[in-house]
Amino acid sequence: MRVAIVGAGLTGLIAGRELVRGGADVVVFDKGRSPGGRLATRRIGGATLDHGAQFFTVRSPAFARQIADWEERGLVHVWNNGFDGADGHPRYVATNGMSSLAKDLAADLDVQCSTMVFALRDEPHVSGITVAIDDGMTHTVDAAIVTCPVPQAFALMIDGGIELDETLFRTDYDRTVGLLVRLDGPAAIPASGGIQDADDVFSFIGDNGSKGVSAEPAVTFHANPVWSETHWNDENDALINQLTAAAQPWLGDASILEHSLKKWRLATPRSIWPDPCWTTANGHIVMAGDAFAGPKIEGAHNSGLAAAHTLLD
Repeated sequence: MRVAIVGAGLTGLIAGRELVRGGADVVVFDKGRSPGGRLATRRIGGATLDHGAQFFTVRSPAFARQIADWEERGLVHVWNNGFDGADGHPRYVATNGMSSLAKDLAADLDVQCSTMVFALRDEPHVSGITVAIDDGMTHTVDAAIVTCPVPQAFALMIDGGIELDETLFRTDYDRTVGLLVRLDGPAAIPASGGIQDADDVFSFIGDNGSKGVSAEPAVTFHANPVWSETHWNDENDALINQLTAAAQPWLGDASILEHSLKKWRLATPRSIWPDPCWTTANGHIVMAGDAFAGPKIEGAHNSGLAAAHTLLD
């Protein structure tokens, strides 16, 4: 079975590996320069910062098996056991930044980055699915898994002769504006290293030094959905000025040496589909990702497994 996967985030990479184990011939396409999606890590000077997903918990047996493998190989470790005291769910982080997990999963896959898929077609005169690439090339496969956010998936398939579920494609997303800062000293963040719903601006603040990711003091700030939506169209300089001002109470005596702005237009789905993936009536195309099994890393992992097994079964 030949399978094309659109999106080399966690869902696509997990689906790809599971399909290869099942004997499928898999190619993964991603428009980015490297795999990972929201498993994203960036260097600013001598600092290293996760700027997408910040941590993850483990609650399902399938994800626990993956984490056990990563932990045994030193790729992940426990950051803390709760931001406001232990709650029974350890927060895990990637030892070398979240993007290192994507690189690990992609190591044995055919992942073609900097490759934009602009259409999927299920045409009666073609045996299989046609995957159209922006350079004019096409690939014909037996099935496809689409893991990009739902609005992007809809755009790929709307003119491709594919029967779509209108309820699914009305899924809306929250936006997130992020600020990454390298500091000249430790920030004034609690010992747990992270703060959720810190104030009326930030939904999450993470100390990358506390996580063991950065050798230099560095903090990731995520603005909450309301603030991000309100200020989305502000000029970048204005966003940086507002966010750095809002960040000051959390910096203590430290000063910002360098900063970087990050904007996620389709950051978090506002509603979750009741099943871990969605399949066309003929079974040729499966949709998976954060809008299905949940927007957390564990949900993305489990949705990828479900998509793979849908095709293998």
